[in-house]
Amino acid sequence: MSDIFISYARATAAQAGQVADALRQMGYDIWRDDELPANRPYAEVIAERLSSAKAVVVVWSAEALKSQWVQSEADRARAAGKLVQLRFDDTSLPMPFDRIQCADLAGWTGDLDAAAWRQVVSGIAELLGAAGHPPAPQARRASAAWKLGICVLPFANMSADAEQEYFSDGISEDIITDLSKVSALSVISRNSAFQYKGKHIDLPKVARELNVSHVLEGSVRKAGGRVRITAQLINGATNDHIWAERWDRDLTDIFALQDEISQTVVAALKLELLPQEKKAIEQRGTISPDAYNLYLMARQYYVSGNLGDVRREEAILRLCRRATEIDPEYGRAWALMARAQTSLHFRYGRADDGLAAAERALLLDPDLAEPHAVKARHLREQGRHAEAKAEIEVALRLDPESYEVNLGAGYVSFRERNFEDAVRYYEKAAGLMEADFHTAGMVQSCFKALGDEEGARRAARMTLERAETAVAHDQSNGSAIGFAVTALATLGETKRAREWIDRALLIDPDNMNMRYNFACALTVQLKDTDAALELLGPLFSRTTYTWLNHAKKDPDLDAIREDPRFQSMIASAEQRLANSQDGAPTES
Repeated sequence: MSDIFISYARATAAQAGQVADALRQMGYDIWRDDELPANRPYAEVIAERLSSAKAVVVVWSAEALKSQWVQSEADRARAAGKLVQLRFDDTSLPMPFDRIQCADLAGWTGDLDAAAWRQVVSGIAELLGAAGHPPAPQARRASAAWKLGICVLPFANMSADAEQEYFSDGISEDIITDLSKVSALSVISRNSAFQYKGKHIDLPKVARELNVSHVLEGSVRKAGGRVRITAQLINGATNDHIWAERWDRDLTDIFALQDEISQTVVAALKLELLPQEKKAIEQRGTISPDAYNLYLMARQYYVSGNLGDVRREEAILRLCRRATEIDPEYGRAWALMARAQTSLHFRYGRADDGLAAAERALLLDPDLAEPHAVKARHLREQGRHAEAKAEIEVALRLDPESYEVNLGAGYVSFRERNFEDAVRYYEKAAGLMEADFHTAGMVQSCFKALGDEEGARRAARMTLERAETAVAHDQSNGSAIGFAVTALATLGETKRAREWIDRALLIDPDNMNMRYNFACALTVQLKDTDAALELLGPLFSRTTYTWLNHAKKDPDLDAIREDPRFQSMIASAEQRLANSQDGAPTES
């Protein structure tokens, strides 16, 4: 078993990785959750590793304070007398952790002889005993092989059309993905980088906050068949430009241009790009710029659209279908098409269930994780729980940082009423996609089910902030309004919650996802059973088996589960579905 367990929130994954690398270089055996095996339940493995570790290093941050998992791990470590605390910012520790020594690593660049780092090592060595003392500083300096760290800020959209932002975001994400394939480089995640989108940025401050050595920023201007990209690599400590470049190319050269940007960054940092890493960077999944552009548009609809609005899914489906017509070998487009078809099938009873598209995606690219999450959804709806879990575990092994995969894992756990695992996956998914109000709302629901009122309020604040941003962009986004209402109700703003309900039902009365979320808020927080049942009536009169089985498991409806009116709705829906072709019955 490992000597040291590292606990951290997703936003500080890069810093936690740097801490882990430093301790490994000093000879310690480290474990953190990026090493979770695919064949065992996460919670079980974490509990086992936490119990067996001789020291538990907790990386505190603002996000860690909101994480039930970090709080729980810190509590257990404190109770066992093996807690070592550190932080990279000015986060105020909660009681009783504020009474325990905490090393301040703000601005730490990896110097093994820094006073704050020696404080961390001293605490660890004391817990591990004499044998746990690290080697001499000279030996450490000779053996340490530190990774450079970089943050790729979202490239600014300089196109005349604001709607082209999907393209600049896509370019930024692909550069992050490309650089992440370089083993000698530590790359900040998309979510951590995109938190700075649209903000005035002090680059050295960003570098300190994220504990990276370099920052890459740039802009994208797309017009007609041409694209102009500017990029500059900045030394995070000195704010000096290492290089700056501008490219004016035809859109047909977009893939070569992305490769050139990534390889220029690697060369500027004086890193060696291994042959397999160069090959991985150059693998785009398609050779067609037109198919790629359509995929990026579909992806934007997926991450920011109106969940529950059939038009959203149909737009994604049309875009992906056209992308696969242009390039039938484009696995990522087939995978996204599979998700849209699956949603239309389970939410609206459409005939095409998405499984053929998922299988096609895997045939074209066996390393894609997302089609396995699609297959898990189907298996779960069929009551084949063990097989669904196995598919999710495959997906997590292939890409543990995938938003879609963690969302799917959260859904499977939620439907099993395993809310501890569900909140873990949903929290991670919410952290991977900064605009996603839906998953933040599911985190809130899970915390409510677990009886964690403070956790529910934290999640409600995140949900409300994201939902309000979405509504400001599109006031007809009924799904965002639905989640905003549940958040407002949780935060005690009942008058505003009811006002939003009234307004939304006038704007988008047929959004079933919105009506359902209103009913949950009315049941749990607003204690208005009659109004909740009135909203659920139209939904159950045309629901699919998926909606019906979800309602049977959803803890938000537990308070009305024994109400004869609710039971009558369930029974009527079951009878209607049994006599129709809306879907096959599944285990509830």
